[in-house]
Amino acid sequence: MHPPRLITRLRGGLALAALAGGLCLSPVTAQAQQISGPATPAPEVTAVPQHAGPPGVRTVRHPLMARVRGHDAKGRPLLAAGAPGGYTAAQLRAATGLKGTGKGQTVAVVDAFNDPYALEDLNTYSAQMGLPGVCARKKQKNCFSFTQVQPDGIGGYDPGWGMESSLDVQMVHALAPDAHIVLVEAYDNSVDAMFQALDYAASLGAPTISNSWGVDGEADDETTYDRHCDLDDSVCVFSAGDSGNPGGYPAYNPHVLAVGGTKLSLDRAGNVLGETAWSLGGGGISQYEPRPAYQDQVNSDEHRGIPDVSFDADPDSGVAVYFTGANGWVEVGGTSAGAPAWAGILAAADQLRAAAGKPALTSADDRTQKAVYGLKSGLADVTTGGNGSCGAVCTAGPGYDFVTGLGSPRAGIDTALAAAP
Repeated sequence: MHPPRLITRLRGGLALAALAGGLCLSPVTAQAQQISGPATPAPEVTAVPQHAGPPGVRTVRHPLMARVRGHDAKGRPLLAAGAPGGYTAAQLRAATGLKGTGKGQTVAVVDAFNDPYALEDLNTYSAQMGLPGVCARKKQKNCFSFTQVQPDGIGGYDPGWGMESSLDVQMVHALAPDAHIVLVEAYDNSVDAMFQALDYAASLGAPTISNSWGVDGEADDETTYDRHCDLDDSVCVFSAGDSGNPGGYPAYNPHVLAVGGTKLSLDRAGNVLGETAWSLGGGGISQYEPRPAYQDQVNSDEHRGIPDVSFDADPDSGVAVYFTGANGWVEVGGTSAGAPAWAGILAAADQLRAAAGKPALTSADDRTQKAVYGLKSGLADVTTGGNGSCGAVCTAGPGYDFVTGLGSPRAGIDTALAAAP
């Protein structure tokens, strides 16, 4: 694993750097990027700042990108608007056709640093989206439970990770509005702190643990970390990354459900108009992880392939998130959105499974992965687009592929998962 790099994005010949330590983003000069001609205006979409951490400390990054709303007087991109932009909770639930609401289920969300706005932003999001608000007292009706914990202490505030935390809890709530959400905040984004927070989330017994973090690519010691998601009572859901092929670890861990990215087109009612692979969605074939048995019928390589499934990730078709740290509504994307969305879908399915007397979808005997790979309905195969220039491995096509996995959720996904053994 390696510290996150200074992130640059090229879009239509334009370059932008996301500098760690704040949400003030500035265009990269033409000279710095070795691009001929004068400096260009900021592009329409930008990567959200990353916290690099102290030298020599192995850290992770969040795969989060935001749509630029405009520019200030100095030409710096502005991310927030006074009204929501991007897909709403109603559109996302309509597109996935969920029957369950996550009632009686718990979803843990693992992020880094402390988001002091998480509760306030979650209530603002809920009010705007017509969802239950956070319960303020016992026996309150039409509300849900939200808990924010720092098992190793409060490690300070980082705006990029704050936006990630707000996205994660709001996306879980959008798909599973009645589920209990526990935001587990690691002291910082070091590898050790993140896995300690993940272990704490697992100790709570939450059936689903959402993780929108990881590293680009892989490292030769990654299998030593696989045990953190080899769980009987929980399943880890991980973003596959936003750097195209190859994807990132821990998404390659065979014990997790890895979520890639698409560009999804919805109408106002949430009807699907089209979907293609997102060019930056993480995916590929592992160098170190052996192929799990649940992929035997779809993957001819001897190593683990990712993603397993996908979700909307292109910021051009992003989701609406309220974040006080950016002073309003932000339209965001990246596979960061897919992990909490799928965590919400699993919570909805677990509610239906509980009503039928079935166990929750966890990593016990790869129960979640077997259920997903055994689906005959509830998924849409994404057959166009790609995430790199490596031939077939980077090209979406019929059936399972290393770009969008088995596909994206559609109406009936939770009932189909509930019917699985």
